[in-house]
Amino acid sequence: MDAASMLIGHEHPWETWNAAMAGQRMHHGWLLAGREGLGKASFALEAAAKLVAEPGVPQPPALHHPDILVLEPLPANDDEAKKRDDGRPYARKRNINVDQIRTMLHRLHTRPTLGARRAVIVDAADHLEKGAVNALLKGLEEPPQGTFFLLVVHQLGRLLPTVRSRCQVLRFRPLDLKEMNDAVSLSAPELDAETRAAAIAVAHGSPGAALTFATQDLGRPLALLRRILHTGDPDLGLRGELGSALGARPDRERLLATIEAARTVLAEEVTQAGADNRLAIIAAHQHLVDLAREVPTHNFDPALLVMEIGGLLARAARTRAGATSR
Repeated sequence: MDAASMLIGHEHPWETWNAAMAGQRMHHGWLLAGREGLGKASFALEAAAKLVAEPGVPQPPALHHPDILVLEPLPANDDEAKKRDDGRPYARKRNINVDQIRTMLHRLHTRPTLGARRAVIVDAADHLEKGAVNALLKGLEEPPQGTFFLLVVHQLGRLLPTVRSRCQVLRFRPLDLKEMNDAVSLSAPELDAETRAAAIAVAHGSPGAALTFATQDLGRPLALLRRILHTGDPDLGLRGELGSALGARPDRERLLATIEAARTVLAEEVTQAGADNRLAIIAAHQHLVDLAREVPTHNFDPALLVMEIGGLLARAARTRAGATSR
């Protein structure tokens, strides 16, 4: 997300942050809490840059600033590390490990390079290994003077109470429809209106999720999922088309985006469904939630998983008037 889109919908967090910076005793620990894809990490970088800047001292970009330490999951392996070094997209490990935290804490024994303040960004704190959480607590309990922690967190309830109690919580809300349209249009002006509308519908107020969906080119799969739910799929023809639209070997990100699209289709329908059909839709939605939890760690056959996703919507269509499926 670019700098302009990062401001959309985040006026209150910026007001809170700027007021804290203008105060006499700014808190050293901050939790940037909200669903994934709202721009919390981008906010953290911009907020950290404001925090460490010194009047009259030239400042490098936040990602290359010596007084801004960013901790995130490392590349998954050596090949992925090479992609990162080449500036290409790369796969990451699932968690931030304890050695990363210990290395960061060791650096805090030195003075900041360009000014009096240093910022540590953890993206995301709910991806910390257990040992890493315990190590981070030491820094939060006794932070060196001038050190501030910005912990990005997608699920606040997953953090230990001992971490939450040492931080101020800065909450980020989902964007409304107009804000989403503005944010996505700024970040990806090349998208056509149909793709942008589909991405926004699936993203539930998360610009990052909308942009991810748009890059997956899921406009046609989304339309097929809606057809399956509305008409059923007794001869498996629509599920076959869905598989073809997604490709022979869709990767996990594409499969997860498809599951999210299917959940969106069910959510759109549930408020208009009759009582019997509503129960079927809710059951299908819960099954998709379970699948979304399992896909990152299980080795599903992509073709079978796509058939299962389509089958869940086909079965939910069974109780609709005139719809037959299996």
